[in-house]
Amino acid sequence: MAAMASSTFFFFLLCLKVTAKKTYIVHMKHQDKPLSFETHNDWYRSSLQSLTATPAESLLYSYNAAFNGFAASLDPEQAEALGKSDSVLGVYEDTVYNLHTTRTPQFLGLDAESGLWAGHNTQQLEQASRDVIIGVLDTGVWPESKSFDDSGMPEVPAKWRGECESAPDFNPKFCNRKLIGARSFSKGYRMASGGGGIYKKPGEIQSPRDKDGHGTHTASTAAGSHVANASLLGYASGTARGMATHARVATYKVCWETGCFGSDILAGMERAIEDGVDVLSLSLGGGSAPYFRDTIAIGAFTAMEKGIFVSCSAGNSGPTKATLANVAPWIMTVGAGTLDRDFPAYAVLGNKIRYNGVSLYSGRGMGKKPVGLVYSKGNSSGSNLCLTGSLDPALVRGKVVLCDRGTTARVEKGAVVRDAGGVGMILANTETSGEELVADSHLLPAVAVGRKVGDLIREYARSDPNPTAALVFGGTVLDIKPSPVVAAFSSRGPNMVTPQILKPDVIGPGVNILAAWSEAIGPTGLAKDSRKTMFNIMSGTSMSCPHISGLAALIKAAHPEWSPSAIKSALMTTAYTQDNTNSTLRDAADGSLSNPWAHGAGHVDPQKALSPGLIYDISTDEYITFLCSLGYTVDHVKTLVKRRNVTCSKKFKDPGELNYPSFSVMFGGKRVVRYTRELTNVGPARSMYKVTVNGPSTVGISVRPKTLIFRTVGEKKRYTVTFVAKRGTSPMAKPEFGSIVWGNAQNQVKSPVSFSWSLM
Repeated sequence: MAAMASSTFFFFLLCLKVTAKKTYIVHMKHQDKPLSFETHNDWYRSSLQSLTATPAESLLYSYNAAFNGFAASLDPEQAEALGKSDSVLGVYEDTVYNLHTTRTPQFLGLDAESGLWAGHNTQQLEQASRDVIIGVLDTGVWPESKSFDDSGMPEVPAKWRGECESAPDFNPKFCNRKLIGARSFSKGYRMASGGGGIYKKPGEIQSPRDKDGHGTHTASTAAGSHVANASLLGYASGTARGMATHARVATYKVCWETGCFGSDILAGMERAIEDGVDVLSLSLGGGSAPYFRDTIAIGAFTAMEKGIFVSCSAGNSGPTKATLANVAPWIMTVGAGTLDRDFPAYAVLGNKIRYNGVSLYSGRGMGKKPVGLVYSKGNSSGSNLCLTGSLDPALVRGKVVLCDRGTTARVEKGAVVRDAGGVGMILANTETSGEELVADSHLLPAVAVGRKVGDLIREYARSDPNPTAALVFGGTVLDIKPSPVVAAFSSRGPNMVTPQILKPDVIGPGVNILAAWSEAIGPTGLAKDSRKTMFNIMSGTSMSCPHISGLAALIKAAHPEWSPSAIKSALMTTAYTQDNTNSTLRDAADGSLSNPWAHGAGHVDPQKALSPGLIYDISTDEYITFLCSLGYTVDHVKTLVKRRNVTCSKKFKDPGELNYPSFSVMFGGKRVVRYTRELTNVGPARSMYKVTVNGPSTVGISVRPKTLIFRTVGEKKRYTVTFVAKRGTSPMAKPEFGSIVWGNAQNQVKSPVSFSWSLM
């Protein structure tokens, strides 16, 4: 039968003509490999070689661990024909994903000498973390950075199977006992760039070296060594360190000039899994897609099966709702919040009013003398946004230019002003970015201000016959209140792939984060920025994600027997939702109170996460039951699960029945929604917990039983929660939120709850 399937497969391939090629990811029936082929790779290669017009190089990647199938360079007709073969489960065009672009350890309480891990001190936890390996999929690494110094590190763990690649600009000897692996994956990128694809640019050198800076920043945030006297051109001066300073780092370069291609990401995830990483960190993502079409979700499922914790950024498309990326329940989806540190700067106008803003400008400044202020002058429609070529040098030379935020990069606007002869810039938020302030290392004196202040300055510039401004810079200020605040850019729920799973999971520090940087590029990332710095300050969920990756490594070190789901549960149920003024977390977009669609379970608290008391654990079989509940075909489920015996004979009535640490209640025409959850005791024996519920007046919440008594460590107990929508509640009612907390004197195990009345 297999031979017949194979001959049919070849027949389709022989009847094809050559047109423009693209990269396709081909999902194969693993068990259909004819016995005449020793390996699946041989089968895939032979299949492609049978195409008379297609060279053997068409096979870009052969996947075995993370996915059953291969990536190949094909024209659309070849891809279509492949899809008709009985041995092929699916053929998908390659997807482009994007990057989601000091004081943090102290802010998170990681500098405490004791009390971090029950019965142990910080030093003992760091010793244990030496066997934990964090794999970072990103833009590569700058190996010379002091953040990857291996002083005092013992030999590489025996379980490690990875390596450091050799490249024209990368010597494998750059790796050490800290940076233990560095690889690159570029076949998908190169196919798109020069193989008839849509991204026709000169190819980068195939190398693990980071020419962008993003990868070095994320890797050092997760597990960078201590580096004294670190700063960005004098800002945020102090000791820089990662979350897990003694963990090992392995980098997988999957992102290039034009983005991160799914075929390369999947190859990087597969290699990382085979190399032996314990944690995977991906500060990148795309739009929402069914899990069987989501490259990251596919690779992450295999990682989870093998005990690897996967942390991903939620995306930077906030504050718009339903903008989340990486929402699979086996992935930790991380949003961003602020630190208690700021970089104040001020715009002093000719009317003597001084407005507060932020900046990381580090040059000579423009002096205290006011100069002319210009806004939206000239004939160009893009002058208010300071787009390239939109400013008239005759109107802006020697003046401060007021620029609206949006459309182009913040630092790029500063370069446009400078090139037109301007001496300074006020970057004013619009309604989209609200009151959120993100500091940048501009090429000229520049101050960023919020929307309300921006509107006042705009009005002044329009109404005053001779508007002037001076810009003043205030350095680094600590103990900012309130903090944390949810970043306006942090992507928001609801989860549009599976609305019954509440996302994001948590938030972590993601605004103005200091970490190591590539010396191949200036701090703004602009080609015309010739400055060099060993550290840079960046913002994005790209920055919050590796914080959680590093914290997961610490928890893994403290509890090596815990599953990825247990680690996720510990981080979620111990997260906090009050800022340093003891008020509910706020949203930087408009200053309003935040909610779980923005902050998930809350802001991570590593000290409490190490001893959570109870956890919500989820097995691989339970995830399979969840997938079978989504209306997927068995073949779709097999794309993720890769088992031969998946039948979907067991399904949840509702995907929300998954034993998740949070709840997303979708009434959608029903008045009653009932879920049963299971808690595992990871605290002391003979522990008793009582439940407390909080919810809106429109919903009745009851829990049975109200008390859980755990006689032994590892004991499991179930409870059932019933949510009843009050009669008369409109289907168009706005979403509401609440919580369920199991508590005693030592622990508060908290789950956020969202309520929606309409079907999404």
